[in-house]
Amino acid sequence: MKKFNVTVNGKAYAVEVEEVGGFTYQPVQQEAPIQQAAVTAQTQAAPEPSKTSAPAPAPKAPSGPVSGETISAPMPGTILDIRVTEGQSIKAGDILVILEAMKMENEIVSPKDGIVNGIHTSKGATVSTGDAMVTIG
Repeated sequence: MKKFNVTVNGKAYAVEVEEVGGFTYQPVQQEAPIQQAAVTAQTQAAPEPSKTSAPAPAPKAPSGPVSGETISAPMPGTILDIRVTEGQSIKAGDILVILEAMKMENEIVSPKDGIVNGIHTSKGATVSTGDAMVTIG
């Protein structure tokens, strides 16, 4: 357990966060206010159950072995939009996927230049922390 002091609207809170194995942090090049970062940390510690009326479509299965760097979901949520296509050339900082978590739209961006080798999710799909979304070669 790690302990943090978090101030929200002028009121200080002592927060304990348990580290869960199996998650590798991948930095996202997105400027976010400190308050949003605190909410994200709390989301990862205790995710809320997703409220959906119908099951999401199954993610698209890769047609063969896909090589490159895999971009994984940093938090559980729903895929609102996929902004890239397979074979598309991208640059570091380009938006790959829009992920909705706790009624906030999070832009998942490319950490490097490359070509999209595979898309492992679909619009409307629900993803968990660590699920593969896009592979960049």
